[in-house]
Amino acid sequence: MYLYETHMHTYPTSACATVSPEEQVRHYRKKGYAGIIVTDHFFNGNCGCPRNLPWENKVKFFCEGYNRAKREGDKCDLDVFFGLECSFDGTDFLVYGLSEEFLISYENFDKLKMEDFVSVVREAGGYLAQAHPYRDAFWISNPSPVDLALMDGIEVFNATMPDKLNKKALAFAQKHDLPKQSGSDAHCTSLRKLSGIILQHRAKNIFDIIDAIKSQRVELI
Repeated sequence: MYLYETHMHTYPTSACATVSPEEQVRHYRKKGYAGIIVTDHFFNGNCGCPRNLPWENKVKFFCEGYNRAKREGDKCDLDVFFGLECSFDGTDFLVYGLSEEFLISYENFDKLKMEDFVSVVREAGGYLAQAHPYRDAFWISNPSPVDLALMDGIEVFNATMPDKLNKKALAFAQKHDLPKQSGSDAHCTSLRKLSGIILQHRAKNIFDIIDAIKSQRVELI
């Protein structure tokens, strides 16, 4: 049984996070996790990257949270995989399966419209899940699930969301037979409860996790 975090943030890549990549890795290792997916906020979200940097420098800044976590994970036997969280008027997607090299090659990737963004991610072999689909806040233009054609999966449990919103997300996923996943959305190490998914076999790479979610060979934490 292997526990994986699917949604978490590090400082300073995510401006709203309060702990370093190294601290996050040590925390999850202590809690018995086999691995984490670092999903820091991308440039169209609450990213801590200076906006005036050249594109390649911006991407390198963004990826440093993952790279630092990966180096720490290698020291303590915690698998660390690369992801990102993108935002479109408050509608957030967790994106897996891309790479630093891909981001460097696609300047202004963050400026794409939602539909074009989804197409590009899929063409690159990536995966998208809508995060906390019913979260409601002043910066969110549409606090509800997006069109089914725009998501490969959906987050049905988010440890920072009220139970009633998680239950709505789960009901939506069940109604439409969507791949389901859960995550902590951890920005610190003081969350009362952590979430994520459980695999029966240790993931060799991010695509093992994507395949497990898509085929629903996961247990939700």
